[in-house]
Amino acid sequence: MTAERVLASISNTSDETEFYTPMPAGYKPGKTKYVGVFGTVMSGLGKGIFASSLAKVLKDKGLTVAPIKLEGYLNLDSGTLNPFRHGEVFVLDDGMECDMDLGTYERMLDQNMTRDNFSTSGQIFSAVLEKERRGGYLGRDVQMIPHVTGEVKSKLRRLAVQTDADVVFIEIGGTVGDVENAYYIEALRQLAFEEGANAACWVALTYIIQPPALGEQKSKAAQLGIKQLTQAGIQPHIIACRAINEVSKKVREKIALYSSVPFDRVFSMHDCESVYMIPEMIRRAGLDQQVVGILDLQSRLHEEAESTAIAQWDGYLNSLRNLEKEITIGVAGKYTSVRDSYASIIKALEHAGTHAGVRVNIDWLEASDVADDKAAEALKHVDGLIVPGGFGSRGVEGKIACVGHARTAGLPFLGLCLGFQLAVIEFARNVCKLPGAGSTEFDDDCENAVIDILPEQKQIEGLGGNMRLGGQDVILTADSLASRLFNRAPEIRLRFRHRYEVDPKYIDQIQAAGMLFSGKAPDYPIMQILELPPATHPYFIATQAHSELTSRPLRPDPMFLGLVKAAMARKFGDVGAAARSGSAT
Repeated sequence: MTAERVLASISNTSDETEFYTPMPAGYKPGKTKYVGVFGTVMSGLGKGIFASSLAKVLKDKGLTVAPIKLEGYLNLDSGTLNPFRHGEVFVLDDGMECDMDLGTYERMLDQNMTRDNFSTSGQIFSAVLEKERRGGYLGRDVQMIPHVTGEVKSKLRRLAVQTDADVVFIEIGGTVGDVENAYYIEALRQLAFEEGANAACWVALTYIIQPPALGEQKSKAAQLGIKQLTQAGIQPHIIACRAINEVSKKVREKIALYSSVPFDRVFSMHDCESVYMIPEMIRRAGLDQQVVGILDLQSRLHEEAESTAIAQWDGYLNSLRNLEKEITIGVAGKYTSVRDSYASIIKALEHAGTHAGVRVNIDWLEASDVADDKAAEALKHVDGLIVPGGFGSRGVEGKIACVGHARTAGLPFLGLCLGFQLAVIEFARNVCKLPGAGSTEFDDDCENAVIDILPEQKQIEGLGGNMRLGGQDVILTADSLASRLFNRAPEIRLRFRHRYEVDPKYIDQIQAAGMLFSGKAPDYPIMQILELPPATHPYFIATQAHSELTSRPLRPDPMFLGLVKAAMARKFGDVGAAARSGSAT
């Protein structure tokens, strides 16, 4: 039976049928293919890295791809999740606060995601319950199957329609066996049945352990994890094996034998220098051709587009592999014990370093441990400084001390979000001599609240409701450092996640003392970029935005690139240091 006939026979529900598969308007059965990535053994293995890498390889062939991350937790978004537990919160241009894997997709595919590319169980259940209250289930008792699984399938198909995708990539968070993931897995099993032959390709990402005491790779845990997946009704077409070292032929043969997956589809995804090398590994293993065959996509490929895309990516990798010089950038944060808390900053530094021709090492500084008089000692080995975002008062004074040292010692500095606010506080205290200068986020009664919630924001109720989220336009001051970094564009777009601003009544006083607010919101007195003039500092810039979120391998963020070039000039002398003149190209 064709996909059209299968779907036509089950796309409605009534008292006489158990099928429930709502079809979004405009959906064309058979047009969109689906690739699902499931985790086994343990979480955190890199499902997003593999899925985005495979998606990139297919996009390079001229196909339109659309990823979606399905999370099992009941939160409606990731906005309230602790970075220590879940890594950084990645913010999309439309304001959606989501999982850090969406950042991996954006960077690897060089395309913006939207809230349609991310879902949680909380979103799925809310949609089902809202529909039930409206009488949307024709008087039926609402159940996990078919109604909750039906909502999952509907969301995937809506994404297919909205993006006109050739291939939708589905990543399920966590691992097979997690209770909260069972209905997602069941929904994908149903999806493959409904869509028909050549419609779905399932990938199991597993882990090959190598106990030091044994000195050899062991596959039993991987076998058992894959067995759980097949018991749930999903027979994988491809198995990606994460490991410290390249997975041996013997182990891959064993995995193939016990999983009924052909040997040439058992892929070694071992540790490498950069995640951006994974697409190359996929091509070399021929996995892309395997997927094209499984999904019957041969007629949609564009060889010329693929050749151009591969050449561009190879150029980036060649630069990455041949970095000889090294610099060290200090990151003074409060979540430094969990590197995933700053995943986008790490990647933005890699992009900028590769473009500038230097390897960037990161010196992680726990801001809580930096006393006022110890900042110089803590920063003596670094060539530049980043003060990133964060919430709460812990570590704030240590960060302010680091900012103060960077300002007075001429150390290249980039402040992000809270780092912007603390740069204002430090300047107000030590240059403007405003007693008790601070932020109402940390002290409601501070004498000079140079950072505060603007009056119009105070009227918005609810945690997160008064936050400025997502992409916002920024008007740049002509001939400023910010303007030169962005090739003298009069207006740019950055991403934000904050609720506190520079109080407008202090702006004139701060600028009169020598700090320039060179980036502003178009319609409100909201300061979005600050800088010190080149005559007083080689590179001192901060933004209320999270500019790390929009950095891409082939298009590094200009402020990060400027920081790296300024750090190079500090360490190696004037290497034509474009950062001094503000050029980021």
